Amino acid sequence: MSMLSTTSNQENSASGSNQQTREITFGQAIREALVEEMSHNPKVFIMGEDVAEEGTPFKVLAGLVDEFGPSRVIDSPISEAGITGLGVGAAMTGMHPIIDIMFGDFIGLAMDQIVNQAAKVHYMSGGKLKVPLVVRTTLGATRRSAAQHSQSLHAWVSHIPGLKVALPSTPYDAKGLLKTAIRDSNPVIFFEDKMMYQLKGQVPEGEYTIPFGVADIKRSGSDISIIATSSMVQVALEAAEILGKSGISAEVIDPRTTFTLDKQTLIESAKKTGRAIVIDEGYERYGITAEIASVIAEGAFYYLDAPVKRMGAMDVPIPFSPVLEDLTVPTATSVVEQARVLCGQN
Repeated sequence: MSMLSTTSNQENSASGSNQQTREITFGQAIREALVEEMSHNPKVFIMGEDVAEEGTPFKVLAGLVDEFGPSRVIDSPISEAGITGLGVGAAMTGMHPIIDIMFGDFIGLAMDQIVNQAAKVHYMSGGKLKVPLVVRTTLGATRRSAAQHSQSLHAWVSHIPGLKVALPSTPYDAKGLLKTAIRDSNPVIFFEDKMMYQLKGQVPEGEYTIPFGVADIKRSGSDISIIATSSMVQVALEAAEILGKSGISAEVIDPRTTFTLDKQTLIESAKKTGRAIVIDEGYERYGITAEIASVIAEGAFYYLDAPVKRMGAMDVPIPFSPVLEDLTVPTATSVVEQARVLCGQN
């Protein structure tokens, strides 16, 4: 699996475009970010189920315990609430914990710690306490993991004041955003698509970070804006390639963070093209697509030639059946069909 685009000028300027790059996977980029931050800051540690001996079910952290020892890469009991609560407490006392929640579906077990503790401590203490906590977890379907291991629930935490939410879509973004998350003094929920760990892309060899709240234009275009998150960015880029062959120039934008959300970049793109589709792998109902579509509709209303189209996961639990599962999330083909309708090619 390889990337369909190169990094934009905006991305390069955020990190220093003179750096040498090499091709690595999304998973390797995550691991590099962790190694660098743990090496720089002895207060950073990782805790979660199967993070040490197994290196997570996806092997992203393989060998990390050998580099930093079991006191900084900690295998925990099976208790998402327990380890997240420990992470909140450690963060309040000056540590920089990274809590690994194996599947994003399991954050429901830690929602009190995330929503009522981590997100609110700074406010409730009058700014005296901070919670520099990172919760790493996953999203994404089409892995044949059925209804309890395949959801994309980032809308849940994007709804809560006090939390920041990042969703990288490339190896470059994965490393830069994770380093920013670890250094942030606020709690950050960091979602990695479990189907993207083998995605390859160019990543600088040297130090760089990517600021939150800065969307990235993955591909410039003039006829329609496709705003996509996480795994859907690759779907959008594939759709843009297909659309280009039929004369439709699609601009693909990755918000990269759902909070802080770069509203201005999204609005300006929609003003330029006059049409917009928002794609997200989370459930469409009350989801990320609704918020972004609302931002565009309000900010670019007088420039739009068609209503903003939303495309999210189907309103059903993710099926185990491969044929049915593949139907539940947007694909390049379905995006192309909707784009052609909006552009009058139906």
